Amino acid sequence: MGKTENRNKPKYNPKQLIEISIEQLKYSYTPYSGFKVGAALLAKNGSVYTGCNIENAAYTPTNCAERTAFFKAVSEGVQEFDAICIVGGKDGVLTEYAPPCGVCRQVMMEFCDPETFQIILATDLEHYDIYTLKELLPLGFGPGNLKEK
Repeated sequence: MGKTENRNKPKYNPKQLIEISIEQLKYSYTPYSGFKVGAALLAKNGSVYTGCNIENAAYTPTNCAERTAFFKAVSEGVQEFDAICIVGGKDGVLTEYAPPCGVCRQVMMEFCDPETFQIILATDLEHYDIYTLKELLPLGFGPGNLKEK
């Protein structure tokens, strides 16, 4: 489950998003954990919004790379997305996948179709898997839950 299969076959080049995500690691501000994360968010209009994690001494104001990318896009009027790539590791060394936290998954649920939105987790250009948001957040709560019937 979750591995790149026909049902998750992307309509874009995942390696481009991986490269952009890796590039974002250099902007990561992580003086406390040293765990750097980079993200590249592909909007339906073809634009890519980048993000890195930004830590804070009080911890709770810390912002994840994924939310940084989403908030940049939304602040510029973009609210429809196809995919996001996330990479991360201690001191920026990518040894295993860095899946999105629960808060980031919830933000994705606000703006993305869980059936089609794709999440690329990678350690390099050759080692990555693609998941749908629904696979990573089954039974997610989103705007559709608040619509009157």
